[in-house]
Amino acid sequence: MKRKKSARSLIHPAQLIGWIVFCELVGVMGAWFTAPAILTWYATLTKPVFNPPNWIFGPVWTTLYAMMGIAAYRIWRIGVEKSAARNAIVLFFIHMLFNAIWSPIFFGAHNIPLAFADISLMWITLIFVIFRFAVWDRLSAYLLLPYLAWVSFASVLNYNLWLLNP
Repeated sequence: MKRKKSARSLIHPAQLIGWIVFCELVGVMGAWFTAPAILTWYATLTKPVFNPPNWIFGPVWTTLYAMMGIAAYRIWRIGVEKSAARNAIVLFFIHMLFNAIWSPIFFGAHNIPLAFADISLMWITLIFVIFRFAVWDRLSAYLLLPYLAWVSFASVLNYNLWLLNP
């Protein structure tokens, strides 16, 4: 006996790709501010011993943005017609705004304390996004856990850069 697939279980490749591209574009916008500052301003900063090598950031962020896009797509697909799921997506967009402005603040304006305030808001909104996503789809929430770990690490790094470069 063949089971009929529900509309909810169908994958819509264009929408999935759209969500991933949206998230990756947030990263590309950040890179526009980051790239010129890496070999100039950022190179002059005193860094903590746990500062990763510069080459690690690109692959990590690219992977995380793809996972974020998949997670958001899954929530969109599951609950676009439900107001609570739409609210979760709105919260995701608010979170992405904090994500998008971190690089211009840190690398563009060279404002380490304000960047720390922004990444703190990014971390807090991400916690809320994860809990909201978990209500609709645990896999979507799980897809955001590596991102939470990275933002947690980046927050500690940002804070230490602030302490070491007053």
